[in-house]
Amino acid sequence: MEKDLNSCGWHGILEFPLAGRQQKKPRKQGLTMVIDKGLGLAQLHDLLRVAAPYIDFLKLGFGTSLFYPADLLREKIRLVRSFGIDIFPGGTFLEVACWQGKLELYLQTAKELGYTFIEVSDGTVPLTQEMRTYAIRRARELGLGVLSEVGKKDPRDALENTAILNQIKRDLEDGAYKVIVEGRESGQGVVIYDSRGLIKEEDLEFLAGRIPRLEDIIWEAPQKHQQQELILRFGPNVNLGNVQPQDVLALEALRVGLRGDTLRATLKSVVS
Repeated sequence: MEKDLNSCGWHGILEFPLAGRQQKKPRKQGLTMVIDKGLGLAQLHDLLRVAAPYIDFLKLGFGTSLFYPADLLREKIRLVRSFGIDIFPGGTFLEVACWQGKLELYLQTAKELGYTFIEVSDGTVPLTQEMRTYAIRRARELGLGVLSEVGKKDPRDALENTAILNQIKRDLEDGAYKVIVEGRESGQGVVIYDSRGLIKEEDLEFLAGRIPRLEDIIWEAPQKHQQQELILRFGPNVNLGNVQPQDVLALEALRVGLRGDTLRATLKSVVS
């Protein structure tokens, strides 16, 4: 077990039952993206003091960025950055900016406020491929990292899996750091999840089997059983997003086999 985290009284006592978890930051895989729907500074500071070593990205969900006074928003962004975590506004916010013809101002403002990444998506507002490409490339020119997102928020607008694969390939070629597979906050009724939040095996197998590098993908997985299934399928270093703040340590326990669900599977593999 690596000892790159702050000294802990348990280090050196027990080994992680599920081995291989990447501990050292910055990580390129095994990323955890947390969704923040309006944490106050005190709540956020408490979260970061406890769980910062296990958080790679923090997203201010949807368009919530708009509701913070500018000085408070800057303070929140500075706080997150001081713990070595990248921060970005939700993709819906960018979609509205594109819809209103204000993409350039949006990107400039995100940079000025101190965000380190932006999310480029078209989950609700359709974007032309030209606009999507421009948004990714322009953000990169401004020194912002880009997480793109594929998939529609409304099941009635669902994309074919081949279209999702093509968009993933194009976004990575245009300069996206990682591509998020849409899961929404609920984890229900989109892309790899059915209306109950269960993984649609055929869809997941189709996508996973055709994506050249799974480390380029962040699977939104807000529900515990989704996180568990993806860890058991892809290993402890699968990238997961839309994790609730209160679930960060519980997710990390799943990743390393210190929770009954993944520990059970680990014990079975040892016995067999």
